[in-house]
Amino acid sequence: MHYLNNLWAALDFGSLWDMLLRLAAVLLCLTVHETCHGLAAYALGDPTARQAHRLSLNPLRHIDWFGLLMMFLAGFGWAKPVPVNPNYFKKPKQGMALTALAGPMSNFLLALIMLLAARIFCDVASYSEANQRILDFILMVAILSIGLGLFNLVPIPPLDGSKVLFAVLPDRAYDQLMRYERYGMLVLFALVFFDVGSNALSQAISWVFDLFCRVVGL
Repeated sequence: MHYLNNLWAALDFGSLWDMLLRLAAVLLCLTVHETCHGLAAYALGDPTARQAHRLSLNPLRHIDWFGLLMMFLAGFGWAKPVPVNPNYFKKPKQGMALTALAGPMSNFLLALIMLLAARIFCDVASYSEANQRILDFILMVAILSIGLGLFNLVPIPPLDGSKVLFAVLPDRAYDQLMRYERYGMLVLFALVFFDVGSNALSQAISWVFDLFCRVVGL
């Protein structure tokens, strides 16, 4: 019993709580991102995501557990891609581009909503430790959502930005690039491993965060 009491006293519940808040924020951002991919595809005529039960805000339908683990260990992770069949689109390349854009755009919208909520919360809530934790969570969601949106706009497969780039390319160039799409994940791992572009991404996140704060008057 004495050992258990010492173990209990040694646990850092502040860090554990912070980890749980970060996990909840990551799951919210990823879930909104993937769900909006599916909703965009469905709006354009593709029922594949709906048939796969991916038009859901249940994070368990979108989690890739290894990708989630990598997000915490390496700062780079992923969710399960929403299945999309471009054959349902009247214009497949354009349909894929719009479906891809829906993810990052939903993250930017989520960030704006969170920052607006933070402004209202600051106006109406008195300071307390509990209220500070709520505010910290709201701001964490906003920052992570902006980061996820910007990162996915990088035009490297399989990120959403590559599908947008491919949509504006001539068919011949599109076909050539699609041959190398499977190597995109290796390129991303290399960029993360060698810390290439992280400063630029951090600056972009800071700039967008400040812009959104001004938009909502925070």
